[in-house]
Amino acid sequence: MNILVNAAHAIEKRGVITIHTTTDRDGVLIVFEDDGKGMDEQTQARIFDPFYTTKPVGEGTGLGMSLSYNIIQKHGGTITVESQIGKGTRFLIWLPVKQSESKAVD
Repeated sequence: MNILVNAAHAIEKRGVITIHTTTDRDGVLIVFEDDGKGMDEQTQARIFDPFYTTKPVGEGTGLGMSLSYNIIQKHGGTITVESQIGKGTRFLIWLPVKQSESKAVD
């Protein structure tokens, strides 16, 4: 949900948010793409930091992407971001089909 909400906020008037999924024998790839305003490299480098937000004071806690990152990590997955100013953003989430014993989540 955090990725979808952020994508909607990145689109200033009208735009498109696309979700793609694919699988292989090892995992599931989920791709979220938007055609919003995009992020610079500095923002991309900090997007998963706790309490980091680009929103005005009082409008965001900066926890959504950090929480998403941690949940995905706990499931043995990965999340990456690709973005260009004026062209939009893409988040790629990969989750394993089977968790290892050390990565099992209660």
